[in-house]
Amino acid sequence: MPAPGENLKINGDRLWDSLMEMAQIGPGVAGGNNRQTVTDEDAEGRALFQEWCEEAGCTMGLDQMGNMFAHREGTDPDALPVYVGSHLDTQPTGGKYDGVLGVLGGLELLRTMNDLGIKTKHPIVVTNWTNEEGTRFAPAMLASGVFAGMHTQEWAYDCEDAEGKKFGDELARIGWRGEEEVGARKMHAFFELHIEQGPILEAEGKDIGVVTHGQGLSWTEVTITGKDAHTGSTPMPMRRDAGLGLAHCLELVNQIALSHAPHAVGAAGHIDVYPNSRNVIPGKVVFTVDFRSPELEVIEDMESRFKDGAKKICDEMGLEVSFKKTGGFDPVAFDENCVTAVRNAAERLGYSHMNIISGAGHDACWINRVAPTAMVMCPCVDGLSHNEAEEISKEWAAAGADVLLHAVLETAEIVE
Repeated sequence: MPAPGENLKINGDRLWDSLMEMAQIGPGVAGGNNRQTVTDEDAEGRALFQEWCEEAGCTMGLDQMGNMFAHREGTDPDALPVYVGSHLDTQPTGGKYDGVLGVLGGLELLRTMNDLGIKTKHPIVVTNWTNEEGTRFAPAMLASGVFAGMHTQEWAYDCEDAEGKKFGDELARIGWRGEEEVGARKMHAFFELHIEQGPILEAEGKDIGVVTHGQGLSWTEVTITGKDAHTGSTPMPMRRDAGLGLAHCLELVNQIALSHAPHAVGAAGHIDVYPNSRNVIPGKVVFTVDFRSPELEVIEDMESRFKDGAKKICDEMGLEVSFKKTGGFDPVAFDENCVTAVRNAAERLGYSHMNIISGAGHDACWINRVAPTAMVMCPCVDGLSHNEAEEISKEWAAAGADVLLHAVLETAEIVE
C-alpha cells in the first residue's frame, strides 16, 4: 500500500483557529478553560464539534456514555474503522489544549483529506470521549473505561459530584446520552494526539514524542492516628504527633521513588490533617500516596516498601497506621505496529522525535485493552498542564497533527 507523501500536511492555521474558537466556550478566569464534563458548557462544545464534523461530511454516532463518533466512510464496507480522538472536557482551571488538540487534530485530519480528495480503505472515526478528566465525577477516563469493560455503565451512571448529582442524570440533562451500546464498536486501530503535559520534549528540543508506554498507577490512602493535644503544654517526649509521622512518611515516598529513577515517580498530593487547628497537635492525618512507573514490578516494589517502612516509622513513634488501596491501573505497552506508524510518520516528515513514556493517564490507555493503540505527543511550554497558563505553539500543534495524519493514513490504507 502506498505511504503518504512527505509533502502531505494539515492546515496549521485552520487547526489553530479551531482550537481558539473552542476555547471561547467555557472560558476560565485566567485565560484557560472551565468546561467540565456534562455541564452546559460541555454541551455547547459538543454541539460545535458536531457541527464542524457534519460540515466535513461525517455522520455522528453517540453512545449511552455520551461518547461521540464522527464517521468518514472508507471504500471497503467490511473494513474496521481507524479511530482517532481524545476529549473536550477540561479541569476547572484547565488549559486550551489538553485533550482538545487530540479531538480537533482528528477533525483537521478529515478536513485535509477532503481538501485533497484522499480516500482510504478503512473508515476513519474521530472520537470525543466523555469525562476523561475525572474532576467532577471520579474516576478519570470514565467513559473510555466503560467502553473497554473496566467499569460497568450502571456504576458510572451512579457516580456523584460534590453536589450529589449523578453522572447519568447530568448526561441526560444536557441532552448527550445516546442510545448506542457502549463498547459495541470494533476498531482496526486507535491513535490519540495529546500535549505531553511534562517538560521532556521541550527540554530535549524534540518536535514529537513517540509514546511507547503509559505509566501504571497506584493510589494508596494512608491513615495515621496519634493523639490530639495542646501544642504549648504537651512535652515533646510525650507527644503522639500524627503530623510528624506524615512528614517522615512523605520523605520515605520520595526516597523510594528516587531509588527507581528515572522513570518512577511518587508523591502525596491529597492530605487532610485533623483537627487542623493552629494550637492542636494533629491526632490524625489521611493522605494518598501516588506511585507511578511503566513497570508493574516496580510499582509493586514501591507499594511493598512503603507499607513496611511506614509501619516501622509509626511503630517507633507510637502511632497507628492503616492502608487502603483506592485506585490504580497496570502499565500500558502500546501496540508495536501503531507505534511504528507514528515513528515512521515523524521520520517521513522530517520532524525530530524521541521515544517517551506517558506520565499521565489517557483514554488511549484503556482503549489499548480492546484495540491496537498508540499516542503522539507534542511539547508544551515548561511542561505545564492542568493549569490555565498551559501553552503550546502553533508549530507544535501542526507537527503533532501532521504525524497523526500520516500514521492514520498509513494504517487506514490510502486508495489511489
